[in-house]
This record gives sequence, C-alpha cells and structure tokens, in this order.
Amino acid sequence: MTAIRIDDLAAPRFTSDVARMRADLAPMAEAITLEPAALLRAAVEQSGLDRFGDEWFLEPLEVLCASLRTEARLGPMGVVTLWAQLVQALTNRLRVEEEIRRHPEILRVPVERPIVIAGLPRTGTTHLHNLMSADPALRHLPYWESIEPVPPDHERGADPDPRIARAAAVLAAAEGPLPHLRLMHEMWPEHAHEDIQLLALSCASFYFESFAPLPSYRRWLRTADQTPAYAHMRRTLQVLRWLRGGRRWVLKAPGHLEQLRPLMAVFPDAFVVVTHRDPAEIAASLCTMMTYSARLAQESVDAREAGHYWAGRMADLLNGCLADRDALPAGQSVDVRFEDFMADEMGTVRDIYARAGQPFTPGTEAALAAFRREHPRGKHGRVVYDLRDFGLDEAEISRSLSAYRRRFRV
Repeated sequence: MTAIRIDDLAAPRFTSDVARMRADLAPMAEAITLEPAALLRAAVEQSGLDRFGDEWFLEPLEVLCASLRTEARLGPMGVVTLWAQLVQALTNRLRVEEEIRRHPEILRVPVERPIVIAGLPRTGTTHLHNLMSADPALRHLPYWESIEPVPPDHERGADPDPRIARAAAVLAAAEGPLPHLRLMHEMWPEHAHEDIQLLALSCASFYFESFAPLPSYRRWLRTADQTPAYAHMRRTLQVLRWLRGGRRWVLKAPGHLEQLRPLMAVFPDAFVVVTHRDPAEIAASLCTMMTYSARLAQESVDAREAGHYWAGRMADLLNGCLADRDALPAGQSVDVRFEDFMADEMGTVRDIYARAGQPFTPGTEAALAAFRREHPRGKHGRVVYDLRDFGLDEAEISRSLSAYRRRFRV
C-alpha cells in the first residue's frame, strides 16, 4: 500500500495548470462580494423563484458571511468557490420551498425512524455510512443529490440525470488542487454523502468550516439553537422522498455530535449510532485532512492555526456529545468504538440493524459484501500523519479530553 507524506501543508505546491486557474479567477473574485443581500439576489435570479420560507436562516447567513470576509483569508479561488457554494445552497432552498408550494401534500410524507450516524471524521463513519447505504432497503443521500436536491424544471425526467454529470465534474475539478484527498476521504457521484449539505440550506452547517477556520461562525454554531435548521432538513428529506422514493433514511454528519437535542426534537423516533475513537488517534489525521483541504479556499495556509482550530473543534464536538449523550433514549441509540468496528465490520452492522429494528436479510448481506469487495479500505493508498506538523501534543490532547475518553472507553 502506497504511503504518502504531505510535506507542503503550510506552503502548498500547485501544478502549473492549477496555478494558472487560480490566477485566472482573480478578476472574477474582485467582482464578488460575500454579502447576504448579494447572495440572496443571485439565488433569486438563478432560480427564478423568491420564496425562501422560514427566515431563521438569515442570521447564520449574516454570521457566516462576516466570518468569511474577515477571518477566512480567502484567496480568489476561495471567494469564487464560497460564492458558488452559498448561491447553490440558497437556490436549493428556493427549489425545496417551491416544490412544497406546488405539492403541499409533501409535508405528509413520513420520515420514519431514520438511522443517524453521529461521529467525528476518522472514526469510521464514512465507511459505516457507505456500507449501510449499499443496502437497497435503506434510503441514502448520494453526493449528486446532496448538492442539487431538486432538479431545475427543464431537466425533470432526463435520463441520465444531468445532476450526476455535474457532480462528477465538481469532483474532477477538485482533483487538481487536492490530488491526495481521495486517500483520506474517497468521493464519487453516487457515494453516500453527509447531510451537512442539507443543513447548508439553512446556512447552519459544519460544511462551511471545511473551507477555512471560521472562529465567529464556529461560536455561533456552538451556541445557537439549531432546531429550525433540523426542521428544514426534515422538509428537504420529505421532498427527496417525494421525488425519488425510498423508505427508511440512513444519514450521517459530524455536527450532530453537538446537536443531539435538536436532532431528537425534530426526529424523535430516530435511531442514533454514535461512533468513538481515541481523540489522540483522530487528531493528526483530522488536522491533516482539513488543513490540506484549506488550500482550495485560503490565500495562505497556516498549518499551526488550522491544526489548533481543528483540535479545538474536535474537542467542541466530543464535549457536546459527552454533555448530551444521555438525551438519546437507550432503546434508540448505540455507541460503536472504532476498534470494534474495524475488528468485525459485518458483526457491527448486524448489531446496529438488530438494535434499530431493521431486517438484515440475505439480500442485505450480499449487497454489503459486494460493497466491501468493490471498495476495500485504503485502496488508493494511505497518508502518513504527524501531529508535529501542527505544533500539537498527543499527551495534552488526551488529558484535555480525559472525561470523554473515560465515559466511552477509548
């Protein structure tokens, strides 16, 4: 297995094609302002719609835009990328609300007993989510659908769906500046994506932090009641089931760890799978992945700043889980340790199914086995991680999260 040491985290090296693309985006970036009014206007113009629904999302949009302008140190590529991401999220929101306006019966579509995976990146959540999503009896959110939940009217019924090709193009474009990302987090148009993209429709999502450290926005996310964002996510899930069918959802996002109470308030019959791993083992890989990704958006990457930001963000999420884990009903939740999942993947999934009341049929077993054959862990190689790249100390991370480690035996 190929092992890659990323040695340019603090001073990214780009190919000549990527460097030229970054330079070519400068005039476009200069014409863009990451202001709520401009973004809302662009979404209305792009969609031809003007009903955003509940205006709760305007507050996080304001906080997010201010943080992007004053704290993120965005380069031209970052400005253009974040503009496109935010306009797309707002356009998606308009299309969701329009679908409900046209078909109010959508709000009677049930979202029954969703299985929700809550865990930090690098704790096995992606593999577990993709594995369970291979089961045709469960409804997952493919990447292409997550970035465009509702198609524009002129594309309805098209086969193949043009959204799939657009998602493939997005992933292909990211390979230039981020050639090693797939070693840490493999993505393809049909892979099961996190619902951070759906929460982004309310501008309250862990997703936006993946582009750059956003301290003010982080503080807002930690302290605001995000029940309205989860309520809108439920509306979106109803629309998605209306459009493409499916029954029981399997969902996943790291931000759920600090939002377990809003999650259960909106999805009171959810079954929640909480994944755990020693924070000291997570920190180096998490900081590497997020710092590496930052080169897509930031003008200059400060590896130490990014490392400390993500070590702190990891602590936020784990302490949030520690504080609110008991809000999950005993019969509707299970804790899964990373080492147990790695030792027995199929046994772990069988146990989750049994606890969640989901049939584990021969067809389920065959589908999951096929996914494992086609997507072996580490098939693209692996990245060598080192906390020293970020000026972080493993022993200090362990000490600072000792209460979490004791509670969940990691």
